[in-house]
Amino acid sequence: MTLRRFFASTPRGLADLLAGEVRAFGAQDVREGRGGVSFSGTLEVAYRACLESRIASRVYLPLLTLEAPTTEEFYAQLLAHDWSSEIAHGATLACDFSGQHPTIIHSQFGAQKMKDAVCDQLREATGWRPDIQPDEPGMRLHAHANGSRVEVSIDLSGEGLHRRGYRLSGGPAPLRENLAAGMLLRAGWPAMARDGARFLDPMCGSGTLVIEAAMIAADLAPAIGRTYFGFLGWRGHEEELWQSVCASARERGDAGVAEWAGRVADDPTQALCGSDRDSDSLQSARANAERAGVAELTRFTRGELADAAPPAGAARGLVCANPPYGERLEDRESARATHQLLGEVLQQRFMGWQAAVITVASGMGLELGLRAYRTHTLWNGAIECRLLRFDLTPKAVRDLRPRQRDEVDNSLRESAGSRMFGNRISKNLKRLRAWAKREAVSCYRIYDADMPEYAFAIDRYEAADQSRQWLYVQEYAAPDELPQEQVKRRRAEALAALPEATGVARTDIRLRMRKRMSGSQQYEKQAERREFFTVLENGLKFEVNFDDYLDTGLFLDHRITRERLREQSKNRKFLNLFAYTGSATVYAAAGGARQTVTVDLSRTYLDWAQRNLRQNGFTDARHELVQADAREWLKSARPGFDLIFLDPPTFSNSARMEGVLDIQRDHVELIDDCMRLLARDGLLVFSTNARKFKLDPALSARYAIEDISRKTLPPDFERNPKIHRCFEVRPRNG
Repeated sequence: MTLRRFFASTPRGLADLLAGEVRAFGAQDVREGRGGVSFSGTLEVAYRACLESRIASRVYLPLLTLEAPTTEEFYAQLLAHDWSSEIAHGATLACDFSGQHPTIIHSQFGAQKMKDAVCDQLREATGWRPDIQPDEPGMRLHAHANGSRVEVSIDLSGEGLHRRGYRLSGGPAPLRENLAAGMLLRAGWPAMARDGARFLDPMCGSGTLVIEAAMIAADLAPAIGRTYFGFLGWRGHEEELWQSVCASARERGDAGVAEWAGRVADDPTQALCGSDRDSDSLQSARANAERAGVAELTRFTRGELADAAPPAGAARGLVCANPPYGERLEDRESARATHQLLGEVLQQRFMGWQAAVITVASGMGLELGLRAYRTHTLWNGAIECRLLRFDLTPKAVRDLRPRQRDEVDNSLRESAGSRMFGNRISKNLKRLRAWAKREAVSCYRIYDADMPEYAFAIDRYEAADQSRQWLYVQEYAAPDELPQEQVKRRRAEALAALPEATGVARTDIRLRMRKRMSGSQQYEKQAERREFFTVLENGLKFEVNFDDYLDTGLFLDHRITRERLREQSKNRKFLNLFAYTGSATVYAAAGGARQTVTVDLSRTYLDWAQRNLRQNGFTDARHELVQADAREWLKSARPGFDLIFLDPPTFSNSARMEGVLDIQRDHVELIDDCMRLLARDGLLVFSTNARKFKLDPALSARYAIEDISRKTLPPDFERNPKIHRCFEVRPRNG
């Protein structure tokens, strides 16, 4: 069968789960992105994604990629396409437009221009034009602009796949169905259900979590009750194949529901349970479960959160909850009290169970008084949330009792200094998040001693799968004359403010003292936790470590420098000196370097560099790793490199080195040695973080040198323009 390329969108934070789903449907060449996954597959794979994906939002079939810098060009290129080959005669049509375009400012205007072009082409070619029907059209077309580049696709789903068809109203705080399913998949519910674990949502509202849990347990396709999809008016639609896919899914679902219904009939405690204090919500939940086909698997009862308890004899199971977020100021205290009560109920009655709680990113989850073993970032519509996962054992209970903890934390959080610091962090994040989203940057600096009395550099890191965030807090050494009590107070105020200001769990905030280190200390371990996490930068994956070493493994201030190296490396032989964890090498390899050589004194960092290369698929012999003192290696290396990156430490006296490295004193010799290895049309990129560095004027007489320090300074480091100095050095040919 013909393979096509598709794209499935999903709520942010669930792309890796969606990738697993479409692979199970038979998809090939699956690629994750921030908003979903692209994949190759047959039409059957796409049909299964529409019918069976629990977490996809929409499924698109890309048709056209336009380079259309103007509105007129956008219309003209759409007009040139033969739409009679796509839209069945008599089908209705709807058009959507999203993204940022140079001249199409409003999405409604973009959708109108697309509709005009499609209808005009059909009328001219066939004498017929489709009627426009915004709701449930026979075909829905979607255009997404990224600058002048516009992708035009068929929206095969037609409307959001979170609309399963069973929920008519959602109550006061609805949770989208695909996000609820994502919570359950993250929490490991499919495996737990197979093992006979119990399930409870003690704040179930209209029953979404319970119903989605039942559908997962019974292998019931989430969209099996839908009658509308966006491909019904598409000429490429194969009705016989679609009915076959539906029949297969229906057969599996019927068998699964019958099996679970039999279990519940034999043992009512195996019903998937929801409770709530609101009778109207419970009535909706029961009606929703009936429409979803899982009424026999579920039980909804009226009850207070304080009275929630496991079914009789149930020693293990999953508690899943979506407590109120407290987004509005007037609701915050009520939400805080609800979180505290939920935490106490979990501690007192559900030991031995697992729990998964979704809460707002402002740090409200800290009120639970439990230590999460995993934290995932998810989005409920426009609200950034955290999914907190707990293994309910005594170790999960925080050291301080909730009331004591609240008194201590509230005292610090409500202090004038803590509020002032938290406000500055929030202000910075509001500005930086828009930039980071636009540039697809997920790891960046959010604060750098903006307020001198709070002398910290704070970097935000996000996992490559968007499941977790960390703050790496570096405290600058305080002047000796500053009283230690004052230093400790400011540190405590800052740490108390950060969870609420950033939404990062307190357990994912790492504090480090920043001070001048000797050369040997640069290679010494600071701890022995051996926890490595994978982050994403410009589409490339890198390991970071927040505990064991002086730095994390990825210098964020060199983000632009690395990108420039990627752009300059195609078909070039690349040399990375004092390479650290090899991030520059990964960029060069991604840019198409024909060969790379990575030199560092530390075996630990070279092993790290090798893992970074492997993470990105660079495993062949073209990428050589050399453990050596870079200064000594330079003396005997053979010329022929087209691109060299030289980023030595400011000072080093490691016992494994010959002599002492002082970059101010030794940079001339290092640059001369690099230039000896450089091809005639080659480029040396030299960087240093020595704050008082001065380039020797004699070098400018020998080489063509450009100071690119400002060009390589990212927006998140603009407060610290001396974070690094960077130069491009070229031979003076002739």
